[in-house]
Amino acid sequence: MDDLTDRQTDILKALIKEYTDNGEAIGSEVLEKKYKLGVSPATIRNEMVELANKGYLKKEYFSAGRVPSAKGFRFYIKHLMKEKQLSTGDEVAYKNGIWDERKDVQRLIAHATKVLAQRTGLIALAVTDSGDLYYAGVGNLLSSHEFLNLELSQILLSKLDELNYWGNIEQKLSAMEGSIIFMLGEDDFNDPRFEACGSIFGEFEGDKIRGMIGVVGPKRMYYDTLTPQIKYFSNLIKEIMQEQKI
Repeated sequence: MDDLTDRQTDILKALIKEYTDNGEAIGSEVLEKKYKLGVSPATIRNEMVELANKGYLKKEYFSAGRVPSAKGFRFYIKHLMKEKQLSTGDEVAYKNGIWDERKDVQRLIAHATKVLAQRTGLIALAVTDSGDLYYAGVGNLLSSHEFLNLELSQILLSKLDELNYWGNIEQKLSAMEGSIIFMLGEDDFNDPRFEACGSIFGEFEGDKIRGMIGVVGPKRMYYDTLTPQIKYFSNLIKEIMQEQKI
């Protein structure tokens, strides 16, 4: 796939899993001990250098290990990730969480952000083309060590109130083929201070209003679990809005 060998693909997949679980730079010894890659730490180390040269990994300051880059995560999401199926219980919980608000679009979306934040443990955010912005779960920031960095948390919190910023992303999503958008690090957030951040958004559209809803958190979020949740919930909101003609 792309310009990676099978061995490099296996190493990248293992490294992303380890980094997602622990949030620390990963060394070759850890991968060799925890994952059955069938090669020595020296070979893994050499392949990690090649992955870094190709832009899939990067080196963190003051550490001998490597972390996935945005390019590495994109490769994982596109080629390696297996979405975990949403359980019937999860689907019922999402639907019951917003069903009573189905006749009022503003209450529906406002409540949906609260439900999504509770279900994912991340910041949930929604924006509509009519100029409304909703978010919930700000307290969830501190569950990820990335946001113990006070500067990063302050910058993200200030960005939450910028309607034009999220509205531009909503317009980008509406112009894309497909209903899910991933934002990963500096390139997508257009700010080097957001290198540690990631997000997933899904679109919804009723008779009168179009918008997006999703989560914002660390770049190392569990995309295999969160992506099907965003897909289901954004589609559910769309179905309710179309049924209610709102």
